[in-house]
Amino acid sequence: MFVALAFAGVAVYSVFNIVIGLLVFVAAFGTSDSATTPYLVVGAIALALIGLGAGAGLQFVHKPWTKGIGLGLMIGWALWSIVTAGFCTGLNPGLYT
Repeated sequence: MFVALAFAGVAVYSVFNIVIGLLVFVAAFGTSDSATTPYLVVGAIALALIGLGAGAGLQFVHKPWTKGIGLGLMIGWALWSIVTAGFCTGLNPGLYT
């Protein structure tokens, strides 16, 4: 059950990643290059807080299902960061220019 919940956490993070990524893209669409930086920073911080912050927070709740979901959120953040070279999580803003 723990492994299934970890996969569910990865799926939950993936949904957050897509939604926040689209919101950042739409918000920064009509702006100049220097004006997109605040949107990217806010998006990167939000994704890190959801993936790492909420994932670590769920590890401290002493219930079996929270540990699986929390680990899945952290794995999801790391997986998206590695697979997309930081593009989808805002770690590599040089790719945006």
